[in-house]
Amino acid sequence: MKNIAFFCIPAHGHTNPMLAVATELVKRGNAVRFYSFNEFEIKIKATGAEYISCDSYLPALTEQEEAGLKNVSTTEMTIQDIRITLSMNDFLDAEFKAFRFDVVYTDSVCFWGKLNAWKHNVPMVVSTSTFAFNQMSSQYMKNSPREMTGLIFGLPRVSHELKKLKAYGYKFKGLFSLIQSDNDTDSVVYTSKHFQPFSESFSSHYLFAGPSIHPDNNPQKAERPLVYVSMGTVINDRPDFYSKCIDAVRGEDVDLIITCGNAVDVASLGELPENVKVFPYVDQLEILSKASVFITHCGMNSVSESLYMETPMVLYPQTNEQAAVARRVTEIGAGIMLKDDSVDGINKAVRELMKIETYAKAARECAEDFRNCPGITGAAEFIENAPHTSSGVDVMKELNKAYVLAQVVYNIISVLLAILIFHFVSPAFIWVYVVLAIILCAPFKNWSQNSNYKRLIRKYNLKR
Repeated sequence: MKNIAFFCIPAHGHTNPMLAVATELVKRGNAVRFYSFNEFEIKIKATGAEYISCDSYLPALTEQEEAGLKNVSTTEMTIQDIRITLSMNDFLDAEFKAFRFDVVYTDSVCFWGKLNAWKHNVPMVVSTSTFAFNQMSSQYMKNSPREMTGLIFGLPRVSHELKKLKAYGYKFKGLFSLIQSDNDTDSVVYTSKHFQPFSESFSSHYLFAGPSIHPDNNPQKAERPLVYVSMGTVINDRPDFYSKCIDAVRGEDVDLIITCGNAVDVASLGELPENVKVFPYVDQLEILSKASVFITHCGMNSVSESLYMETPMVLYPQTNEQAAVARRVTEIGAGIMLKDDSVDGINKAVRELMKIETYAKAARECAEDFRNCPGITGAAEFIENAPHTSSGVDVMKELNKAYVLAQVVYNIISVLLAILIFHFVSPAFIWVYVVLAIILCAPFKNWSQNSNYKRLIRKYNLKR
């Protein structure tokens, strides 16, 4: 029997995948203490784990900070993670000394879980609720100019908060060590190697367990077409979009179910047609088992459940992380991006998914892939047996070596060309050339990484 600590941030999308794993670990005779927040208390206690409330350690938020969190600001979320870690310091010091945990299972962006595992030298396994992101898979993340501006101007605030952690004895290499995946850390990822972008770049420290769904759940498609709409639990205050979805199926021979949380007053959507129903919450897995089409914000849990239930998707991402998931769904052919969110645009997208069988076929193939993953049982075994040793080649280390060499060659060629331009063309062109060389550096890096990645995959005969 192992003494296992679970840590997660106060977010449904991050907590839900950990619940089934907690249930399995308890069933296998382990003692699980789940450090979380009161809105998840009932769900956590249902797993058999011991629930430990952390609500009293949440800092009071200004209106600006609260708005930043609602808008999924990376800067604001990072700062709040650090502040929660500091407020929990004395409490968790006492907990780790009293319970002498054998393993820590912590969400990938839960700083207080990661930092205390390192501080108290306890083996750690990371719960990754979306894709695992490293230098290669991060190419799927496209930050908007607004997001990039927020990150740049937020760095001084983040750096100021990070310095406070050092004084409390927390050990970490830098911000990226807290938020990015690396090949030396045991991690459970709730998807398959096939669905994970650049999965060959991750070491054997990663278990691609598949969605955290009990294997007894199976599709039971309704005879009459059913369209399901959900914008998740964070950015779901979208009455304008829900109204468009309602109008898109008005008079159509389909049923529509919308779940909108508590942010939207159902009455504000007006009189609903007979074929439309709106709820604050539903059993999403049950609805998806019957649905023909899912209109989704592309949260990883929602997409995984949709694919598991063989339901193709209309993809409407709201954040860069969700856009990365949406991109992968389009690559496997199980959904289409909603580029036109007008009533006609939504109607056409739904019609296309119901008319063209290849979308549903791609979803069925992905569902079969998911069902062949190690699953919840495999994840529990992986956690019980932590820490793990890595075997095989570390593609990222090899890739970084190749990139350093390529960058040296690029710099040498750039300097030689600058000398030639200065002597044989005109010194006036030097500044233009320097600017051009700097601009081309980023595309060169991407080209170099991708070409060397393909070379390494062939060299070591790596497969998904």
